[in-house]
Amino acid sequence: MKKLTVLLSILVLALGILAAGCGGGDKKADDKKAAAPAPAAKEELIVGTEPSFAPFEFPEKDSKEFTGFDMDLIRAIAKEMGYKKCTIRNMGFDALIPAINAGNLDVSIAGFSITEERKQQVIFSQPYYKSGLAFVVRKEVNDVKKFEDLKGKTIAVQMGTTGAMYAEKLKSKGAVVKTFNTSDLACMELKNKGADAVVSDLPVLQYFLKNGGSEYAKLAGEPLTAEDYGIVISKKKPELAKEVDKALDTLKKNGTYDKLYEKWFGSKPAK
Repeated sequence: MKKLTVLLSILVLALGILAAGCGGGDKKADDKKAAAPAPAAKEELIVGTEPSFAPFEFPEKDSKEFTGFDMDLIRAIAKEMGYKKCTIRNMGFDALIPAINAGNLDVSIAGFSITEERKQQVIFSQPYYKSGLAFVVRKEVNDVKKFEDLKGKTIAVQMGTTGAMYAEKLKSKGAVVKTFNTSDLACMELKNKGADAVVSDLPVLQYFLKNGGSEYAKLAGEPLTAEDYGIVISKKKPELAKEVDKALDTLKKNGTYDKLYEKWFGSKPAK
């Protein structure tokens, strides 16, 4: 009987220990679950641009920062998306899409026209600006009334742009196309009489003329195309593209987009 009592005591004690162990384990799991950290905040959006495309992106005077419509817009988008920091990297225009696809950038904004060829390589955000191509010639040139009149002449363009692609159409008609790393250098070639015309985006050429270019250059003919600008994202990041579009929608609804547009172009965007 004594042995039986001892055995029963040992069994009760064992069950008590087991119960305590199980209860303790559940409590630790609950505590751990309750103390689980919140999802990490978005730290930094890495943005690529080519800052020689005023008024969209260009160096801010007496600063290492970049300014312009695109720069203000992408910073506002990054803030709306919840990023603590928006880092903008300066790269050559033709290097931006490769950098996106290599994972070195999150997005790129640099006056990118949305084209079918580019859509084969990357995802574009919804359009954020309606642009178009145009061309300028030196002020003393009076025999160029339309684009076709540039056959046999020298055309300066920025490498990798739709302006460069458009100018290629006249190569078969004797035109010489000179490519430069920036729009500024293409315009400088016109000033130095190394080119007869510059083909670029209309708002860029208008800004160039307004800020000193009209001393030696003028717009010729009608705009050549109508184009939409989009923000570039890797095809590997479709969710990021959706977030960018969502943020852009919000900025358009809350008036931020209109304010930035009016700041840089002097009027509200056409509805």
